[in-house]
Amino acid sequence: MKRYVFFGACALAFLGGLVTGKSAFASDDSEIRCLAKNVYFESRNQSLRGMIAVALVTMNRVADSRFPNSVCEVVYQGPVRESWKTKDTFYPIRHRCQFSWYCDGKADDVLPQDKDLYTLILAMSFKIYHDSFYDFTKGATHYHAHYVQPEWASTKTMTYTVGDHIFYRWEK
Repeated sequence: MKRYVFFGACALAFLGGLVTGKSAFASDDSEIRCLAKNVYFESRNQSLRGMIAVALVTMNRVADSRFPNSVCEVVYQGPVRESWKTKDTFYPIRHRCQFSWYCDGKADDVLPQDKDLYTLILAMSFKIYHDSFYDFTKGATHYHAHYVQPEWASTKTMTYTVGDHIFYRWEK
């Protein structure tokens, strides 16, 4: 059963401490961090609802058998090429990943001025990873910014719009 969860700044600070330190869910820590990085890089300029929607899409993909079955595998999914310098070292092919930030050629570091925002995103990711949010995207597995029109959009069911993102479900 999905639950609606509302929490204030104190709870977020507490949960941020759980995620950044040792917690009862320490084995899930890397999955939560992958989810948080995806939310941060895909939607840090969106509203809280927009960020939650991106996290829900990630989790919906994990639950869908057509995608990998872990958060990190979903986030880092995409074609790779072998390094010409070092054998058995692979890099994502630029601009071909499921989530654009992962293979855009830019550094994947949280900006120092976004430390508090990232703590909020970690707390939110913890809650979403542990199934504490109602899926208001109605099972969305894809999204894009309103100013682009990807080829795949016409083959999916539009379910939700928030900020400048349009969300879609891939029907089974």
